[in-house]
Amino acid sequence: MSTRPTKKKPLGSVTWVGAGPGDPGLLTLRGAERLAAADTVVADGPLPLALTARLRADVETLDTSGVTAAESGRLVVTAARAGKVVVRLMPGDPFLGGHGAEEVEACVRAKVPYEVVPGVSALTGVPTYAGVPLTSGKGGQSVTLLAAPDDTSVDWAGLATGRRSLVVPVTAAGVAKLADRLLAAGRPAETLVALTWAGSTPGQLTLVCSLDTVAAEAAGTGRTDVAVAVVGDAVRLRERLSWYETRPLFGWRVLVPRTKEQASALVEQLRRYGAVPVEVPTIAVEPPRTSAPMDRAIKGLVSGRYQWIAFTSTNAVRAVRERFEEVGLDARAFAGVKVAAVGEATAAALVAFGIRPELVPAGEQSSEGLLADWPPYDDILDPLDRVFLPRADIATETLVAGLKERGWAVDDVTAYRTVRAAPPPAETRDAIKSGGFDGVLFTSSSTVRNLVGIAGKPHPSTVIAVIGPQTRKTAEELGLRVDVQASEPAAPALAEALAEFATQRRLAGEQARPSDRPLAKAKKAK
Repeated sequence: MSTRPTKKKPLGSVTWVGAGPGDPGLLTLRGAERLAAADTVVADGPLPLALTARLRADVETLDTSGVTAAESGRLVVTAARAGKVVVRLMPGDPFLGGHGAEEVEACVRAKVPYEVVPGVSALTGVPTYAGVPLTSGKGGQSVTLLAAPDDTSVDWAGLATGRRSLVVPVTAAGVAKLADRLLAAGRPAETLVALTWAGSTPGQLTLVCSLDTVAAEAAGTGRTDVAVAVVGDAVRLRERLSWYETRPLFGWRVLVPRTKEQASALVEQLRRYGAVPVEVPTIAVEPPRTSAPMDRAIKGLVSGRYQWIAFTSTNAVRAVRERFEEVGLDARAFAGVKVAAVGEATAAALVAFGIRPELVPAGEQSSEGLLADWPPYDDILDPLDRVFLPRADIATETLVAGLKERGWAVDDVTAYRTVRAAPPPAETRDAIKSGGFDGVLFTSSSTVRNLVGIAGKPHPSTVIAVIGPQTRKTAEELGLRVDVQASEPAAPALAEALAEFATQRRLAGEQARPSDRPLAKAKKAK
């Protein structure tokens, strides 16, 4: 009698991934690959949005906050034995300053396949973000990394001599112990110390002082979280090499009231300037109530009714493209038709569709700029006199009127509707009204009206930046003080103008962030 062999369940695997000290952009390419392949992600606390976006929709996430290394090890082994591809996400580097090695031991004992992907440790990455080189010709060529300031195995007398840099994670209480030990061992009292909290994040704060005053100054900050301390001559170089905290919008909370699709490039630019952008959709884009006018215009486009088609926004490009796909057409339907785009962003959306526009304004990227470059109708050179203009339902008549003045007939067709979005969460509304945002970027008159309508007026301390004169006029009509206007009506120019405003503000000796308002607090106290 024979027995049928039981089918063995395939064994999963575990990858320990170092996530870096705080900036999600420091995740390695290998770490990103493993996250994208994971069935289960185990992490200490909620994942940043930038990392969540890398996960599959069906991924399981487990929170191990407050769990011991032994318990975390058992958790990942259990998941791997169930056939899961597991990623254990750890802050910094799994094998430096953490308990990754203890967890990996659990996989070794259980004979579960595993991999360790190194990450940027807080002990090395945070000093770099603070502008403190751990080794250099001027700051010394050697560095000592300590896991804790009360490590009994440390040769404190050895650390007290020479130009060696010392790096150690400390609390405000821990830095007092560190200073006492180094001073007792003979390190000079004037030795510089840099303490950096929330390193590599927009909330980064660095305090520089001497070894004999660091305990009192650290206590004076009121911070209870862990900082990375660097002790030694290398700290002197921070004054010249600080690159992260000196970005023009560092730490600014900037409200971006746009649709999600429109905000991505602007948000990324603000982050490069050091800001913390917060997207609040004020406009929702919806299809027209009836598709008949659009379908007639598309049929006319295919049959040769139009000489031109003009796109005034990326939303218009998207609306036409989606309707094309629904009726089985593609970019080849534009053959023989001249294409105009109101600006570079709209032109880029057309190129992604497979269409290169013949006309993009050389100057101002707006309806006025497009009209300035638009040729008048010539009944000898132009075989057709008609323009297809797919736009929003609330678009102004400037372009239509200008084209008609130049002799063109215009089919002004509603390609999409813009409606007011739902109000943002209560905490966002409160922040808008109370001055929790340092700046707000308005990219159109409708964003001004809709933000005020769904969330109220920004606090007087908030810096108001607008994309152009029409948006400025709308803001001022609603009682807002406009501080910044872009040099040209384009989102990149708007972000650049806000960054320049912040730089000039800093040079003038004003508070780095408008939301820091000691005078307002003092008045309230009276």
